[in-house]
Amino acid sequence: MRLKKNFNLMAWMQGDTVIWMVFICLLMISVVEVYSASSTMSYGGKSSYWAPVMQHCSFWLVGVAAAWIVSRVPCNYFKLGGTLGLLLAFFLQLLALTSGPINGAGRWLRLWGLSFQPSEFTKISLVTYVAFIFATMRDDKGVSPLGTKMALGGIVFALLLIVTENLSTAALIFLIMLCMAFIAQVRTKLLAIVMACLIAVVTAGMVFAYQIPDSTLEVLKQTDNKILHRVPTWVNRIREKHEIPQNPKDYDITDNVQVTHAHIAVATSHVIGKGPGKSRQRDFLPQAYSDFIYAIIIEEMGIEGAIGVICLYLIFMWRCMKISERCKSLFPSYLVMGLALMIVLQALVNMAVAVGAMPVTGQPLPLISRGGSSILINCVCVGMILSVSRTAKKIDDTADTVRKSPEASAADALAVSVP
Repeated sequence: MRLKKNFNLMAWMQGDTVIWMVFICLLMISVVEVYSASSTMSYGGKSSYWAPVMQHCSFWLVGVAAAWIVSRVPCNYFKLGGTLGLLLAFFLQLLALTSGPINGAGRWLRLWGLSFQPSEFTKISLVTYVAFIFATMRDDKGVSPLGTKMALGGIVFALLLIVTENLSTAALIFLIMLCMAFIAQVRTKLLAIVMACLIAVVTAGMVFAYQIPDSTLEVLKQTDNKILHRVPTWVNRIREKHEIPQNPKDYDITDNVQVTHAHIAVATSHVIGKGPGKSRQRDFLPQAYSDFIYAIIIEEMGIEGAIGVICLYLIFMWRCMKISERCKSLFPSYLVMGLALMIVLQALVNMAVAVGAMPVTGQPLPLISRGGSSILINCVCVGMILSVSRTAKKIDDTADTVRKSPEASAADALAVSVP
């Protein structure tokens, strides 16, 4: 009876087993750490201590169900979702730009009483669209010029809609697209031109950030323009200085509250950490359950736990690379790599921000941070990867059956014996 139950469980978890295990491990870490980091949300009697955790668990239940359903869908159907999803993403981004701010920012959209970030949907749609274009529009040298133009048009259009309110997400999407272009063998000359344009834009932005007067920044802060009012935020992040004074009394802890308390959480973690639920900086660190949850993980789980979380994402990336290698067609191969890069690169950026290696970007930790839209979209990504892995696994099993069959062995022996 027990063997039968185990068999049914494995049949339920179709797809790559390692991906499922990493997915479940990240789920458990997410529930424990969000339970600990969201304690500040219950202060003042606004809600019970369990309310944020139960809401987070409900998001996870919906996300796991979505991943399981999507994993049952044949990966060929994702080709249709790329273009249609990208058109829907453009429409949602335009709604977000024209609607009022939600949660203090204009990057959110509220529909049917639920608020979400359209940029999360844009990322997965753009990855699917670009994977389809790179896989179908090819010639002897790689991606055809027409395919490159069509992919570049979709990328530029999406970035122009996102960059006004979420520069870090736009930069992350650009990096993912650049990696996909390299994997798909886009012509080296075109990649060189794109890199040259990127370097020119970054250089111009750095010069602008240090040359613009502070009086102009104060005026831009008061404007109602959705694009101009973000300029002071971008400039301040570029100008950020991380110089630590020699005298501890000269250190202003209120200068940058998020970064300061994240550094304190990391510095006081030691090797084994303080233990789950025993974080102290969660009471002072804004967005401890979202953007800076990795700092709470380090404080509670120590350096060992921090390395363990990194290893989970690296194992996830490694398995996706193996799945991509087993694919017999280009579209599922490019799709898996694009989705894996979307999750892992965002995770690395979040971790770098938490330890002070990068300026604050506002990117949550995928599959761990609290947030309904982020959890749901990332779970759909995992479901799409599992769907591709099912097809690749069937191909491998068929090949192994052919290799192990008596007819194949006899044919091989005959081929060897015949001169």
